[in-house]
Amino acid sequence: MGLQKYTSQCIAACGVAVLTLLLSACAPATDSAGAVANEGSVSDAKVYRWTLITTWPKNLPGLGAAPERLAERLRIMSNGRLDIKVYGAGELVGALEVFDAVSQGTAQMGHGAAYYWRGKNPATAMFATVPFGMNAQEMNGWLRYGGGMALWQELYAKFNLVPFAAGNSGVQMAGWFNKEINSIEDLQGLKMRIPGIGGEVLSRAGGVPVVLPGGEIFTALQTGAIDATEWVGPYNDLAFSLHTAAKYYYYPGWHEPGPTLEAFVNKDAWDALPADLQAMIQVATQAINEDMLSEFTARNNAALDTLINEHGVELRRLPDDVIAALRDSSREVVAEIAEADPLAQRIYDSYMSYLADVRRYHEISEQAYLNVR
Repeated sequence: MGLQKYTSQCIAACGVAVLTLLLSACAPATDSAGAVANEGSVSDAKVYRWTLITTWPKNLPGLGAAPERLAERLRIMSNGRLDIKVYGAGELVGALEVFDAVSQGTAQMGHGAAYYWRGKNPATAMFATVPFGMNAQEMNGWLRYGGGMALWQELYAKFNLVPFAAGNSGVQMAGWFNKEINSIEDLQGLKMRIPGIGGEVLSRAGGVPVVLPGGEIFTALQTGAIDATEWVGPYNDLAFSLHTAAKYYYYPGWHEPGPTLEAFVNKDAWDALPADLQAMIQVATQAINEDMLSEFTARNNAALDTLINEHGVELRRLPDDVIAALRDSSREVVAEIAEADPLAQRIYDSYMSYLADVRRYHEISEQAYLNVR
């Protein structure tokens, strides 16, 4: 064989070999039966376009920022496969209509606080906060490792919803008042914006609870439609300019010691998601839950300094006899939740049992440390 002919045949043979290798690399893997395997591929490349409605004014610092951050993180985590548009209160539905809208499928997702839906079942409020009950750290423990989440899911399944913890402001302030509170008599006839179990406790103490969404609070307080209001704490209260409508700022926040905010998903929309996107929602809501608590912890003190030093707000502590009376009423109101139905009884029993256990430990750990710090 001549050198030129031999060289041509080698080049041809090498070309075929290289082409074969390239084709083999690009071809989908097959199993022993010849079926195309799905190894290493995305389970579902479909883009899910969702609507998320909230009970908060659009882009309100803290509370309103949480659903925006949640949507953005899910968009990034899913590489755009879960595309969520966020609407604030009143943009699509009213603040207090979010639960029903997501339940019925008008929107796929909502963000709010479970005590707003107390009319659905009194036990819903226990997944937000209980007066004189658990703080944020304890609520997280009960929900994730104390059986609380399973009960929450069972309750919301009745409304075609899947719930997630998605925020916590930590211990709140008792609120803004247009008159001093020196005794329990000063609560008689007091019209105060306060939702959830706290509102019923105030009623038992002689006050008049009023339920208003956040966007309506300032005007109601400024015009005298209400005499007092609770909202969150210094960071969010400053953003709402509540200091320009009331003079006295009271603590401690007996009514909301560790309010868990929630995200909830329409059950049909949830079931339509592939498993990886469901897992992303679970992880992202946990991240938002921790993120909000961290933000309020970091920003509340500076905001309180601004309220006191720049705006002349008078910081007051509720008198001991007022706190004692509210605590007594709270025990009665919370115990009555268990009477709603068997599920409410199980929720109440689980919450109270966990609270008793965690209090015993925290007396020699968290509380003991705070007392000596």
